[in-house]
Amino acid sequence: MTVENRKLRYSVCTDAVFMHEDLPMARVLEKVAQAGYDSIEFWSWWDKDIEEMNRCREALGLSVAAFCTKFINPGDRSLQEDYLEALKAGMEKAHLLGCPTLIAQAGWEFESFAKEITRKEHRLCLIDTMQKAGELAQQGGITLVLEPLNLLVNHPGYHLSTSEDAFDLIEKIGSPAVKILFDIYHQQITEGNLISNITEHIAKIGHFHAAANPGRGELTGGEIHYPHVLEAIAKTGYTGYVGLEYMVDFDPVPGLVRAREEILV
Repeated sequence: MTVENRKLRYSVCTDAVFMHEDLPMARVLEKVAQAGYDSIEFWSWWDKDIEEMNRCREALGLSVAAFCTKFINPGDRSLQEDYLEALKAGMEKAHLLGCPTLIAQAGWEFESFAKEITRKEHRLCLIDTMQKAGELAQQGGITLVLEPLNLLVNHPGYHLSTSEDAFDLIEKIGSPAVKILFDIYHQQITEGNLISNITEHIAKIGHFHAAANPGRGELTGGEIHYPHVLEAIAKTGYTGYVGLEYMVDFDPVPGLVRAREEILV
């Protein structure tokens, strides 16, 4: 399926998909374009030459869908100003890259507990931090997406895991610039019931991630029937991106092509 006749827009998470490829960023971007994709995303901006990335992606006709804010605990009030200053720095990079979305984490409870911050205190501070961050994001024309993660396999000690809790948190934050990153892989592990949870709350979702389960590999394997899930997302009228955020320890290009031809809608 070509870019032009897809129902949904897709981005390739270069930090995940090309994790085991020892290549300069320029070559990674070339491979993404050669595989038939027109957008990328990545995790960390602070360890990259963003100006060089911008030149390369413009030359290849690639857009940037999303990247992460700095990993500062938003549930720790003593770090709130640091978090907001780092968000401003990330927004500057987003504006340079023409990137509409920044990915936020809910923080790690073992970090909070080590400082005698209770879960309730962490949550109250998280809401306050995200409200302030939402004001900055709205002023800057950015959508901030808060990501629930699974606790069972990958991220024990993380603060936010279930869809119900995540969507309730978005209600409490109450900012049009703060939404949820719905990671299909993480939510399959956490609770399943993917299509109902997605379609009933699509207005609160600003970005998706996708990987196979089990194994967090290519979308062509595992127990999640991605064509069906993606078709359901498309039927909601969702206009954002679905990020391919999976890991392989071999050349990822054939798998990216196979996903584009066989899985993506």
